[in-house]
Amino acid sequence: METLHEHFMQMAIDQAIEAGRMNEVPVGAVIVDAENQLIAQDHNRTISRCDPSAHAEINVLREAAQQVQNYRLLRYTLYVTVEPCAMCMGAVVHARVKTVVFGASDPKWGAAGSLYHIGQDPRLNHQVKIIKGICADQCRLVIQDFFRCRRRAT
Repeated sequence: METLHEHFMQMAIDQAIEAGRMNEVPVGAVIVDAENQLIAQDHNRTISRCDPSAHAEINVLREAAQQVQNYRLLRYTLYVTVEPCAMCMGAVVHARVKTVVFGASDPKWGAAGSLYHIGQDPRLNHQVKIIKGICADQCRLVIQDFFRCRRRAT
């Protein structure tokens, strides 16, 4: 039986696949409220927007804040296919997101436990609950396949 976390991660995976179709690095994200209602979903758009901050996480945080008309997302859960980077975890802390759920760990860029622990740094005024490894194999496969195809094309 599929859990709630797996359900929302599948939505994020669909977004990641769409990003890959657009030749963006395939990372997808969704954000839900405390009642598990979908608020926003998106994927990386750094290339198409010529914007280094247009990561999937940033895109859904911006959309969610607009939807609820509040820059504080205190009771929200962010689902993302790959462990967020330092920029994205910084934004998560600023937005006061309650929980981040991610699929694949990122030992080179990850800031939710792999390389840095930004969301759980006690020196900051907000700590984020981190849940990792949801649909990890599928999330990892999406990004590995994308880069494998890119290497073949060069």
